[in-house]
Amino acid sequence: MLFLCSHPIPLLHHHCLSALPANGGAAPHRRLSSTESSTAQPVIGQDSVEVLGQSFPRDDFTNVTPKILAKVGCNLHNQPHHPLWLIKERIKAHFYSSYIGRWGNPLFSVHDNLSPVVTVEQNFDSLLIPPDHPSRKRGDNYYLNRKMMLRAHTSAHQRELVRSGLDAFLLAGDVYRRDEIDASHYPVFHQIEGVRLFSNHELFSQVQNGEELSLFESGSRRTPQKQETHTLEAVKLLEFNLKQTLTRLITHLFGADVEVRWVDCYFPFTHPSFEMEVRFQGDWMEVLGCGVMEQELLNSAGVGNKLGWAFGLGLERLAMILYDIPDIRLFWSQDERFLRQFRVQDVHQAVHFQPLSKYPPLHNDISFWLPQNRESFTENDFYELVRSIGGDLVEKVSLVDEFTHPKTGRRSQCYRIIYRHMERTLTQQEVRLVHEQIESAAETELGVQGRY
Repeated sequence: MLFLCSHPIPLLHHHCLSALPANGGAAPHRRLSSTESSTAQPVIGQDSVEVLGQSFPRDDFTNVTPKILAKVGCNLHNQPHHPLWLIKERIKAHFYSSYIGRWGNPLFSVHDNLSPVVTVEQNFDSLLIPPDHPSRKRGDNYYLNRKMMLRAHTSAHQRELVRSGLDAFLLAGDVYRRDEIDASHYPVFHQIEGVRLFSNHELFSQVQNGEELSLFESGSRRTPQKQETHTLEAVKLLEFNLKQTLTRLITHLFGADVEVRWVDCYFPFTHPSFEMEVRFQGDWMEVLGCGVMEQELLNSAGVGNKLGWAFGLGLERLAMILYDIPDIRLFWSQDERFLRQFRVQDVHQAVHFQPLSKYPPLHNDISFWLPQNRESFTENDFYELVRSIGGDLVEKVSLVDEFTHPKTGRRSQCYRIIYRHMERTLTQQEVRLVHEQIESAAETELGVQGRY
């Protein structure tokens, strides 16, 4: 959800493992569409984009890049002994063992191979995200065209899974967002979310005189504690079940001594909504978001007689905290020093990550005048251009200076680009070649005027 206020890996395609260069769709409503059925390489043509064996016409919204499409189908969360797979499997094992259905089978089903190509309607409208919501911006997402995109969160599949009759499920997958460039942000990351629905009987069966209680009431209004159609007792019981479920999960991952606290927050598709923070190495860190699902969402999925909760968390964030991994680019590394540390016999076996020796960084600055039409330029456009040329050689990009000419009113910006290879020392010569390509492309593609 938009909840948030790695022997070499045997199944990865070669292009998935080449994220550290040596030199400078699915049918929209098919629940079982997967990313394993096609090995066709993605192609961005003049008139169309081909990904996962399907072709999508280009239009004025198309902004996906070859480097991003090369990640589609890698599925790091499904590669045995990858750290993201380890975290996912530990979460799965916890839910499988802790929540058993009436026939002795696991209560929660798991879905971790749904295609990341979704409709814009799935990604936003199905979750009640308003048409003018900033999360829809072209500058923040990867669009194939105006109607299709790479999902920005796994919740894009939530309605179709609920509509198919599932009452309790976990959903894991890769998600795509244009973002800043630093050690904790990457345009492709992985999420896992959970959903559980309750009928009147299921929620109140353990409560004394529960048959007298109801999920819904009429004539009420929305308050900070509940939605207009929900009874307060139903919401409080649901909230208790949600927080207990997640506290048990985080205790399972972090250990019995973990400190947890809850913070009220806002999401478009849950109310009330909460973020969980854990105390880690002296600091409070947000690890997940959750809440009571908006009833309108459940009504549209055909289960208006039930209440539900949902949560979402980032696998990279959890792995970076649990294993003290310092740079998110490492998850795409082929470095044996990194990968072999996660080849454990048991997913519950403790991993004591040993940091890799860092190779020295090189930094170059780039300054330019912004276009006269300032709205045509966004920082995310520049970050994406840097990523598309520099790839994982780029460790961080930061805005270090801004200047407005006192007479003309023209604005200039200066960015510092830090280059560092994860597996060897870079030379100034190869960095300079990459940097010059960035300078040239910034002028031709973004309409800026160089000051270099």
